[in-house]
Amino acid sequence: MNTPSMPAYEDGFLLDLALRLASEAADLIRTIRARGFATKVKTDSSPVTEADHAAEKHILAGLRTHAPAIPVVAEEEVAAGIMTETGREFWLVDPLDGTREFAAGRDDFTVNIGLVRDGRPVLGAVALPAYHQLYGAGAGRGAFRIDASGTQAIHVRTPPAEGLTVLASRHYADDPRLKEFLGGQAIAHLGNIGSAAKFIRVAEGVADLYPRLGTTMEWDTAAPQAVVEAAGGSITTPDGKVLGYGKPGFRNPHFLCRGAA
Repeated sequence: MNTPSMPAYEDGFLLDLALRLASEAADLIRTIRARGFATKVKTDSSPVTEADHAAEKHILAGLRTHAPAIPVVAEEEVAAGIMTETGREFWLVDPLDGTREFAAGRDDFTVNIGLVRDGRPVLGAVALPAYHQLYGAGAGRGAFRIDASGTQAIHVRTPPAEGLTVLASRHYADDPRLKEFLGGQAIAHLGNIGSAAKFIRVAEGVADLYPRLGTTMEWDTAAPQAVVEAAGGSITTPDGKVLGYGKPGFRNPHFLCRGAA
């Protein structure tokens, strides 16, 4: 007896789908932000808002309607105890990465939709709603930004002679491990911002290094990792291994996001 095979979707179709849904989720988030919202605390002590839930609901409906054969792992479903069985290919969705930033009225929060295949992120869409920017990568298109001026290819930069521009998590701004890690390196600027925006600024050559020495989950990193790698950068663990996906519990180890070497 033959076992039915999973329907094959073209990567170009999947990337366009992710880009469209990330853009639409960004519109929802901006609308909710403009009219006001309440912030609640989840069982893991992290914040969640109406915008997180509305964006995730919209993204999941779109992915499960237009690419139903591909499993989806999404942050708020996991928080609610809904565990999706994954195969060699699955989506990772963070509908509002940087909820603390969003709730505090700051602008560095993102929508992340990434596709993992055989343990690697192969395409991704990342929206920065407050900046009206949309980033994508995969399907042979390289890494690119879409904004009011159109679509433009993005690339990491070679660090300037005066030193590195380093971005670190605002939530871990006072972590002594960061100072220890950066010791001995020429640092021109150290900034602290939230969310996957740090990956994106490395990918487009605004920053050179994002060291993550705290906890992240795979849905935080899959989509932006696809963008960084397509732009010429890298995401590796401290021992030099490429950050992979499909780990138990979807929890990431510490990692380093770098632009050009």
